[in-house]
Amino acid sequence: MSSYQHCYRESDFVLRHLIDFDGLCVENGFEGVDLDLANSLIDEAARFGAEVLAPLNVVGDREGARMGEGGVVETPGFAAAYRQFAEGGWQSLKVDEGHGGQGLPDVLNAAVSEIWHAANLSLALCPMLTEGAIEALAEHGDETLRARYLPRLSSGEWTGTMNLTEPDAGSDLAAIKTRAVPDGEGYRISGQKIFITWGDHRMTDNIVHLVLARLPDAPPGVKGISLFVVPKYRLDAHGDPAEANGVRCLSLEHKLGIHGSPTCVMAFDDAWGELVGEPHRGLAYMFTMMNRERQVVGLQGLAIAERAYQQARLYAMERLQGTRRDGTRVAIIAHPDVRRMLMTMKSGIEAMRALVLETAAEADRARGANEGARRAHHQARLELFTPIVKGWITEFAQELTSLAIQVHGGMGFVEETGVAQHYRDARILTIYEGTTGIQALDLISRKLLADEGRAIGVLFDEMEETLGVLRQAEEASLVVLVAPFADGLAAARRACDWVLREAPDDRQLAGAVSVELLMLLGYLCGGWMQVRSALAAHRAIEDGEGDALFFDAKLKTARFYCEHVLARTQAALTSVLAGSTTLMALDAGQF
Repeated sequence: MSSYQHCYRESDFVLRHLIDFDGLCVENGFEGVDLDLANSLIDEAARFGAEVLAPLNVVGDREGARMGEGGVVETPGFAAAYRQFAEGGWQSLKVDEGHGGQGLPDVLNAAVSEIWHAANLSLALCPMLTEGAIEALAEHGDETLRARYLPRLSSGEWTGTMNLTEPDAGSDLAAIKTRAVPDGEGYRISGQKIFITWGDHRMTDNIVHLVLARLPDAPPGVKGISLFVVPKYRLDAHGDPAEANGVRCLSLEHKLGIHGSPTCVMAFDDAWGELVGEPHRGLAYMFTMMNRERQVVGLQGLAIAERAYQQARLYAMERLQGTRRDGTRVAIIAHPDVRRMLMTMKSGIEAMRALVLETAAEADRARGANEGARRAHHQARLELFTPIVKGWITEFAQELTSLAIQVHGGMGFVEETGVAQHYRDARILTIYEGTTGIQALDLISRKLLADEGRAIGVLFDEMEETLGVLRQAEEASLVVLVAPFADGLAAARRACDWVLREAPDDRQLAGAVSVELLMLLGYLCGGWMQVRSALAAHRAIEDGEGDALFFDAKLKTARFYCEHVLARTQAALTSVLAGSTTLMALDAGQF
C-alpha cells in the first residue's frame, strides 16, 4: 500500500524559478509574504497530508460514505481529520482578511491544495467546494449574506456545496425545474438535485448549499435562473444553527471511485433560502464558483497522477525481475520500457504542475493589477488557461494513472496494491464541473472564436520569445529542445488559424475538432513549461545554485517531454485539419 510524500523541491522550483513568487508578491500587494513563508506553509501542509490525510485514503476507498438513519455517515476517521484541517486554518489561506481569511496568494493556495488532493482526494473535495462557495458569496453576496456566512465558511466551521444538476438537467442547465417562491424575508425552495458532492455529512454543524432555482416570474432558459443560499439548518437571531431546514439527502450514488466522498441525491422540500445578488443572474454568479472549481479539478488531475507516480516509482525500484549476465537479479526500473512509462509520468506531471501554478499566478496578477490593460491581459490569460487546465490535465491524468498500473504489471490489477484506486478516482475528473467536450467548446467558442484569436495570439507570441531565447543557446541540452518546441508551436498556430478561418462557415466544425485542439494546446502549454524549466535549470547549474543533480534531471525530463509528449501535437494537428467531414458523415443508425 502506498504512502505519500510531497515533492518539496518540485513546488519550490516552480515558485522560485518560473513564477518568481517573491516578485509576484511585491507587485500584487501581498505584504510580508515571500518564498520562505510559502515554503514553511507547504512543509507544514506536507506533514499534515502525509501523517493525517494520506493514511485515510485507502480507508475511504474501502469504507466509503454510507446512509444512516439521520443522513450521511462519513468514512471513519474523516471527521477528526477534517477538524484538524479546519483548526489548522487551512480553509482560509486565500480568503480575504475582511472575511476571516489570511489573504495569501492564490498560487500559494494552489501549491498547498496539491497536497490535500494527492493525499486524500475524497476528503479534499469537501474544502474544495467550500472554497468555491466562499468565492461566489464574497463576489456576489450582499453585506448581510457575507457577514452571516463567510466567517464560518472561512474557518471551516461550516462547509459549502454547489447544487446545479437535476435528473432532467445535466449539463443543460436551461432545463432546471427547482422552484423558489418568495416568502416574507426569504424564499421557499423546492426541487431535487443530483450528483451533489459532500451534500450531507456530520463533520460540521451546518452545511451551506448554493442552489440554482427559478423564481415564479423567471424567463425561460438560462436567463431565468437565480442563485440561493440554503443552509441545512436555519439560523437563529445570533446566526447559529437552529431548526432543521427542508433539506435532506435521499440517497448516495454507488461510484467507480472517490468512495469516501458522498455523492448525494438532495431533496429541497419547501426549504428556506436567501437570494444571492439579483434575480435571474444565478448562472453567471455560479460560474464564479464553477470556473474556480474547474481550475482545481485540473489540479486534482496533477495530484492524483503524482500520487500514482510515487507508488509506481517505488514499486519499480523494489520489484526484482530479470537478471544481469552475472546472474544477479535486477529491479524493473532497469528495464527500458519501465523507464519509458516512468518518464512519461514524471515529465507530464512536472509540466502539469507548472501550468497549474502559472494559472493560479495569473489569478493573482489579474486581481493585483492596478492598471486596466494589465488587468485585462492577465484576466484573458486566466480565462484561456482554465479550460486547458481542466480538460488537458484531467485527460492526461487518465493515461498517467493507467501507466502506474502497467508499471505494476499483474499486481497493478489487484486491489491489494492500492494503485488501482488512483486510476478509479481519477476517472471522474474528466466528467464533473463540465466534461472535456464542454471545456473544449468553451475554449474554441469563447476563448478563440469570440475574440478572433487575440488572446491565443498573445500567448503564442510569448512562446515565440521563449523559443528565441532557446535558439540562442549553445548547450546541447537546450539546443535539442528547439526543433520539437518550434514544431509544436507551428502546429498550434496552424490549427488555430485554420479554425478561425473555417469555423464561421461550418456550424459543426467547432464541436468536431474542439477536443483535439484543446489537447494540442495542452501539450504545447506543457512543452512551454518544460522549456522554461530547462532554461531555468541551466541557469541554476551555471550559477552553482543548489543540487546540480536535481537541475540536470530537469534538463533530461524536459528533453523527454519535448521528444515524446510534445510530439503529439503533430497528430492532433492532423485531426484538427481533417475537420468535421468524416465525423458527421454517418447517419445515427450507422453508429
